[in-house]
Formats: sequence, structure tokens, C-alpha cells
Amino acid sequence: MSDRSLRGMRLGSQSMETEAGVEPAARQRVEYRCEDGETVIVTFAAEAEVPPTWTTKTGKEARLVNGEQHVEDNSKPVRTHWDMLLERRSIEELEESLKQRLNALRERRGEEPLP
Repeated sequence: MSDRSLRGMRLGSQSMETEAGVEPAARQRVEYRCEDGETVIVTFAAEAEVPPTWTTKTGKEARLVNGEQHVEDNSKPVRTHWDMLLERRSIEELEESLKQRLNALRERRGEEPLP
């Protein structure tokens, strides 16, 4: 115990553990290249999924070298609330409904309704 005395040691700043017997995780180096030729090498864990694009420190988008090319998805775009509303009502019906709701609001406020 005397050889590992804690007296005079900075307890919170230094670890008493050693790195003996510790093996780092398997890694893979992946190369990305920008359109202007800039090369970026990123290290991932061996079992990690490698993204097809990577944003460099300079903000440019780099593509994976010797990897699958990203294929644009040609599926249907996401329908918005407006798209679904137009499937149920025509523009004329929506304008009439808006006019009725505005008139009801004006009547509650004591204002004159629109013609």
C-alpha cells in the first residue's frame, strides 16, 4: 500500500488504471473526395455503416470513393396538408368556407359581415 500512496496526488485529475490488456475496437479508414479534388479520410468502427456523402471541415460535400453511388429516390413525394385538403375540396368550396367563417367571426365582434 505504501508504494501506491494517495498522499500528495491529484485525485480527480489522474487515473490509477493502466491500459494493459485493453484492445481498441477494429477500425476502417474510408476515403471521400470533393468535386474539386479535395480528399478526406475518415475513420469509422469496422461494423459502422459508412455514409455515401460526408461534409468536410470547409463545408463542401464529399462523395465516397470506390463506393456505391447514391441513387435518387423516385418515389412519390410526401403529401402535405394542403395536398390532402385539395383532394377533398375544390378552391371554390374553400373560398366559400373561408367567407362563411370570416362572416361568423365578424358577427361575433359586432362588425358588418362581407357580402
